[in-house]
Amino acid sequence: MNQTRKKVTVPAIRAMKSKSRIGMLTAYDYPSAKVADAAGADILLVGDSLGMVILGYPDTLSVTVEDMLHHTKAVVRGNKSALVVADMPYLSYHVSIEESVRNAGRFVQAGAHAVKIEGAKESRIKTIEAILDAEIPVMGHIGLTPQSVNALGGFKLQGKNADDARRLLDEAVALERAGCFSLVLECVPSELAAMITEHVTIPTIGIGAGPSCDGQVLVFHDVLGMYDGHTPKFVRQYAHVAQDMQAALEAYLADVRSGAFPDEMKESFHMASEEELKRLYAARDDGGVVVEMPRG
Repeated sequence: MNQTRKKVTVPAIRAMKSKSRIGMLTAYDYPSAKVADAAGADILLVGDSLGMVILGYPDTLSVTVEDMLHHTKAVVRGNKSALVVADMPYLSYHVSIEESVRNAGRFVQAGAHAVKIEGAKESRIKTIEAILDAEIPVMGHIGLTPQSVNALGGFKLQGKNADDARRLLDEAVALERAGCFSLVLECVPSELAAMITEHVTIPTIGIGAGPSCDGQVLVFHDVLGMYDGHTPKFVRQYAHVAQDMQAALEAYLADVRSGAFPDEMKESFHMASEEELKRLYAARDDGGVVVEMPRG
């Protein structure tokens, strides 16, 4: 991928609506950001999914602002061109509008270009408008909103019936009117995602929302197959890195135990000269350790 590509901006993402597909990946640290940006990702999402993928939590609810800031700074350091969007974690935009704006500002100060907020209830719309008033771009997120997992009763498809689908369509329009520059649609029927994409003038980015969205996002580790176990239906794995990683580590440990690693020549360092080695083994008269040079 060309490393001299132009920096991706919020206006550039908006202009991609119905013109070119938006490729978005999560990134949680310096190396993942560096690789994803070099691959040509338009957007890097510092997702609160890091709670599950990186920190080992069962969901995203335990992730703190400090966790997110720590990882956002690392992603920013690894990125050159992509637009960096930071998830605002649970309770960072729920208590008061003033606190929400302040927290959003901290992500911008950490280097993020925008923040992502889940939900579209009336109070959420007011919060988003206040953050936008502070000149901070906001990406919306509806459908399956992981921070609402307890209220939703689990990680389930949303908008399956007409009433729920209509509600999500109304939410999408409300987020567009509030000023969001793009919208994530997670785990909603493909037909509904197509309808929302057609009705709003901002780009939609799907995850488990079918092919009609203006872009797609997947978790970095899911794309690379870095974990064994359950894989969501909407994920396509493009590699199986976990298997390669385990095989490589097993080979390394086997070489350590057999003595094959490190090699005396390839992976070892040596004295500057034979003369220096002889001096090392020479008897010392200053009370230091005396070591006899091996024969042969």
